[in-house]
Amino acid sequence: MKRTLYFVTVAAAFMLLMTRIGHAESANNFFDQGFEKHQQGELAKAVKLYTKAIDDNPAFAMAFQMRGIALQQLKKYPQAINDYSMVITYGEPYFKAVGYYNRGIVKNITGDFAGAIPDFSQAIELDKKMAAAFFHRGIAKSKIGDLAGQTEDFCQAAQLGDVNAERWLNTYYPEWKQHQQPAPPPPNPKESPT
Repeated sequence: MKRTLYFVTVAAAFMLLMTRIGHAESANNFFDQGFEKHQQGELAKAVKLYTKAIDDNPAFAMAFQMRGIALQQLKKYPQAINDYSMVITYGEPYFKAVGYYNRGIVKNITGDFAGAIPDFSQAIELDKKMAAAFFHRGIAKSKIGDLAGQTEDFCQAAQLGDVNAERWLNTYYPEWKQHQQPAPPPPNPKESPT
C-alpha cells in the first residue's frame, strides 16, 4: 500500500512538473510569436499574443514589458502604465528600473509630470547610470517649474553620455562644464588607511 501511494505521489508530482514546463514553453512560444508580430508592426496581434503568454505565466515580466510597449505605441496609455507596473512587481532589479523608466515616460506623455518624477527617481535609484532617466526627469521637472532641477538632471545625463542633454546644456547653459565638480581621485593603493 505504501509503495502504491509513493508511486501515485511521484506520478502526480511528475505530471504537475510537466504541466508547469508545458505552460512555460507555451508562454515562451506565445511571447516569441508576439515579438515577431511586434517587429512586423502588427501591434494589436502582438498584444493578443503577449496576453496569452501572460495568461500562461502571470509573472512573465518580459511579456508585460513588451505588451506595455505595444500598448504605448497604440496610445493606450492607462493599460501601458498598468503593464509597466507589473514589470515593477515581477521583474528583477534591471527590469524594475526599465519598468519605472517606461512608466515615467508614459506619465510625461500624458502630462502627469509630477507623477513621472518619482518613477524616474526610482529608475535612477536602481540604475545610477541610466542617462535617459535623468534626462526625462529633467524634462518633467522643467514642466513643473523646477528649472534648477532640470539643469542638474541634464548635467547628470550629459555626464553619462546623453547627447540631447549635452546639446541643450551647450545651447542654454554653455558654462555647465565649468560648474561640474570633478570626481574624487581614486585611493592610492600604496597608502594604508589611518
